[in-house]
Amino acid sequence: MTTDYKFTELFCIIDEFCKHFDAENARLLLEDNSGMKRRRRAASLSDSEIMTVLLYFHFGTFRNFKHYYLFFIKGTMKSYFPKAVSYNRFVE
Repeated sequence: MTTDYKFTELFCIIDEFCKHFDAENARLLLEDNSGMKRRRRAASLSDSEIMTVLLYFHFGTFRNFKHYYLFFIKGTMKSYFPKAVSYNRFVE
């Protein structure tokens, strides 16, 4: 249960940071006046989820990120990441 609590707490902290960062970043960005259309495809994992996966790797005992992602994220924590992409897609 400690793992679930820490994982959820870490995600909440990172999610709050991402919300504030995105708002500040949007305020400071310059407008794109090139007239070209840009595609903005929705990602299956949010920025907060990606950062949580990466940060939690450093708190664990896994030595290899591939094993961590395949066995811990896609296995043990599957309920937290139902839309998790494959390992190859994640590291692209």
